[in-house]
Amino acid sequence: MKEKEFKKLVKQVETKKLDKKARENAPGEYADLGSGFTHYEMKDGGDPSKPPVVLVHGYSTPYFLYDHIFNALVAEGYRVIRYDLLGRGLSERVKEKYTPELFAKQLKELVDELIPKEEFIVFGTSMGGSIVAAFCAKWPELVQKVVLYAPAGMDSFKPPIVMKLATVPVIGKRIFKLVMPKNTLARATDELLHQDEAVKDKFVRDLAYTMQYKGYLDGTWSSLVYTILNTKEDTKFYKKMAKQHIPTLVIWGTEDKTMPIYQIDRMAKVLKDAEFVIFEGSGHIFLYDEGDRAIAHTLPFLKEE
Repeated sequence: MKEKEFKKLVKQVETKKLDKKARENAPGEYADLGSGFTHYEMKDGGDPSKPPVVLVHGYSTPYFLYDHIFNALVAEGYRVIRYDLLGRGLSERVKEKYTPELFAKQLKELVDELIPKEEFIVFGTSMGGSIVAAFCAKWPELVQKVVLYAPAGMDSFKPPIVMKLATVPVIGKRIFKLVMPKNTLARATDELLHQDEAVKDKFVRDLAYTMQYKGYLDGTWSSLVYTILNTKEDTKFYKKMAKQHIPTLVIWGTEDKTMPIYQIDRMAKVLKDAEFVIFEGSGHIFLYDEGDRAIAHTLPFLKEE
């Protein structure tokens, strides 16, 4: 991407309001939930014998992160829902602490609206893993299977100093909001290890489009402090989830810089019944970077009786 275009995208961060007009012009649909209006897409692959699938994205990139997985699952006949978490994408920017409990509440309200009383398969990637764990800890009866891609939430995670700075009273949030726009867009494609420049540029443009709406920085800061870095509480949710013995698949890439794979040892101790797969040479967002590889290893698990 040329420097001129990149600078323009950075300057557009939080310059617009996500109002009714913006929502009406946005692709996808909206659900007016108690936790906040939620942007989503739902598509039916046409096989009624298969359970619904719900896709939960991670910290900064909204539901387009699941482009390949979403389309592949629909092609396999599944009814699939993907949505934007509160505070990012085109979902509402709420003035609350962005905790796993809040995100789990959003997920519960969404499935109650779209697939009431149905059991479903749920995917979580990165921070989405912590959300899925929080959901399963409270509503395990609704979940048939769990798929986790490079999940966050282990108490063995050693956050870099730049993350810890965000927690410093008063100045931490100010520093975060000052450096985050440029840093996020500049590093957005660091974990795309197998794509050409055209795909990387599209990824940055798509992310920048959702970052232009006010409240994104507050939402990501709050998510970092109250979910990503709150690993002791996150791990408790995983432990509660483990007691439910829900069939779980975990896939992790060896070259993951965001949620390093050393955490897999701790997760294997917590989720003792889970199936673990290691992707040699893959980064953090292999679901976007290597969609074919991700779905090829996931589909057999979904079809197991």
